[in-house]
Amino acid sequence: MSFEPGRLLPLFAPHAGGRSSVTCEYRCGNACAHPEPNTSDNEYFGDVVKDVVSRRGALKAGAVMAAAAGGFAALSGTAAASPATEAHIATGSSHPKPGRPVPGTDFDVVPPNKLDVVSIPQGYEQSVVIRWGDGVEAGAPKFDFAKQTAAAQAKQFGYNNDFVGLIPQDPLGIRNLLVVNHEYTTEIHMFPVDQYDPANPTEEQVKIAWAAHGMSVVQTFRDPVRGALRAVPSKYNRRITLNTEFEVRGHAAGSKYLKTSADPTGRKVFGTQNNCSGGVTPWGTVLSGEENFNQYFANTNSVTDPIALARLKRYGFSGAASTRKWERFDKRWDLAKEPNEPNRFGWVVEIDPNDPDSKPIKHTALGRFKHEAANIKIAKDGSVAVYMGDDERFDYIYKYVSKGKYKPGQSALARRHNSALLDDGTLYVAKFTGDSPAGEIDGTGKLPADGEFDGVGEWIPLASGNKSFVDGFTAEEVYVFTRQAADKTAATKMDRPEDIEPNPVNGRIYAALTNNTDRGAAGKGAADEANPRNANKNGHILEWEEDRGDSASTKFSWRLLLVCGDPKAADTYFGGFPKEQVSPISCPDNVAFDSRGNLWISTDGNALGANDGLFSVPVEGPERGKVKQFLSVPVGAETCGPVVTDHLVLVAVQHPGENAVNSGNPTSHWPDGGTSQPRPAIVSVWKKGPWGLVGRIGIR
Repeated sequence: MSFEPGRLLPLFAPHAGGRSSVTCEYRCGNACAHPEPNTSDNEYFGDVVKDVVSRRGALKAGAVMAAAAGGFAALSGTAAASPATEAHIATGSSHPKPGRPVPGTDFDVVPPNKLDVVSIPQGYEQSVVIRWGDGVEAGAPKFDFAKQTAAAQAKQFGYNNDFVGLIPQDPLGIRNLLVVNHEYTTEIHMFPVDQYDPANPTEEQVKIAWAAHGMSVVQTFRDPVRGALRAVPSKYNRRITLNTEFEVRGHAAGSKYLKTSADPTGRKVFGTQNNCSGGVTPWGTVLSGEENFNQYFANTNSVTDPIALARLKRYGFSGAASTRKWERFDKRWDLAKEPNEPNRFGWVVEIDPNDPDSKPIKHTALGRFKHEAANIKIAKDGSVAVYMGDDERFDYIYKYVSKGKYKPGQSALARRHNSALLDDGTLYVAKFTGDSPAGEIDGTGKLPADGEFDGVGEWIPLASGNKSFVDGFTAEEVYVFTRQAADKTAATKMDRPEDIEPNPVNGRIYAALTNNTDRGAAGKGAADEANPRNANKNGHILEWEEDRGDSASTKFSWRLLLVCGDPKAADTYFGGFPKEQVSPISCPDNVAFDSRGNLWISTDGNALGANDGLFSVPVEGPERGKVKQFLSVPVGAETCGPVVTDHLVLVAVQHPGENAVNSGNPTSHWPDGGTSQPRPAIVSVWKKGPWGLVGRIGIR
């Protein structure tokens, strides 16, 4: 078929910042162009601060200075010298004159740029591990952009790779299982412009998109001499798509809210979608977060029941026809026909890459919201803590603590035992309280008198097992309608909390808060100490330490490590490190750690005008807060993943060239060059060592 290219495009609302309107439409349903779903009258952080200051009268200067000097216990397992309600994180950084870079960060900085390549430091090499359309399962045909089929895509690497997990299968990390999320499809870029009509997609094109969502498991081999990582055929290789059967577990399994005509049990769901980031568990499985699932469903305007409609709106549902028109080919995407189908998405899912025959799981005890990721830390008593962010403006940070105890190891028995820990425990939401007078937090990003944005916090329980702690909600309703349950508490509304991960060296927890341009707008939440800038377009990094260093604790102390943006701007902060010595960084999205405990940050939607990138940041010592750009991704792309080992860095290059209006006039030709169409792909980067041998990342 043939269409006139100029009339095929849907109307894209303008989008502030560095992300293209096409990306906004297809990834999150243009969420930022709509009012934020959280319209609750839950206290904003600034109101909490006012109450605290009012009760105390004023903070004593001596107490503030003592806290800033390091009243919080180091993560050695020692109890804090003062209660968590008055304590702060000690870092021991005084920022003397810089000397030799921190190990793991000793590389030449990549400057901001707009190149259509993956730019890496001098002395490093790179290669593509796997790209959209490459074979994963046996029998996968060679990719043909102009002649795609659903059957082929079901065996090929999916579209728009996001989270990357690397699970070693030997002590040296030569053989690994690569696990990748495929967050979303951009159909106007996936098909030739003369084949795809957004208003009238074919059934085959829709089924290709279903197969391009989900996850991939791929066996890889790392060359110990030359350094490159490459995909290889294997019995472990597997595609998980919107046609893959998932088991629903936890206390909402079998809920009346999860039952549909296709699944009257409420315990079996086909597929996972909009999988953003995730985490590798200590037992060798992978957790993945279902994020912007609302955009795939049609006919919210047909819902007349006020309670059902309020629940849908709290998750961002609106409108009639969906962008992709899936409802024309399967009634489960039509709310008028299957009103409970949306409740079957928005969960943390778990897959076992070591067992290609295993059935993936949706864990309802971890709550339902727009999960960015889920990452685990083992508590002192052996229980499992899971940290999660709800990626929406003015939404919340969550934690889950299991009732049962962790069984060490990655045997099949250990994997089954530990997976079950995620089905029975306590779900919490976070409340942050600052230690500065409200008048010192004015929305400009100016530091308060004590020299940093910091304070204390608590975890508010929502449900545990079959018991609800929220008035008016059953436990079942807490798990299925978690956002509304959290609205009933004093939880703190945050600036798009995304990836949250524990540091394996110092034990603290780090969260990326990407941005929130509505902060401080008329009728919206004002700036507060945990979200200190109005019209926050560049985001920040939050660091906290649980009381006594125990992830099962319900108290914690926090501070902002970074307030991102142009170092020349007055509203930025880099852990106290001299701003003239750092790289610009905007819109932090995913976080990772190297073996030395350095933080690595990938960005999404750089609002400073350059391509997105990957950055290293020491979190201890004199170079705490020194941001250095390690790589940048091609035109229109986002940096996802990442994975940082001693000998290898992996990033997912998502949506390259997605600043083009369609596939007819691509703005990027990465990774294949020439006149080729751009293809999302996984890239490995390694250091060239002496005599051609692979070197260590960030070591001269």
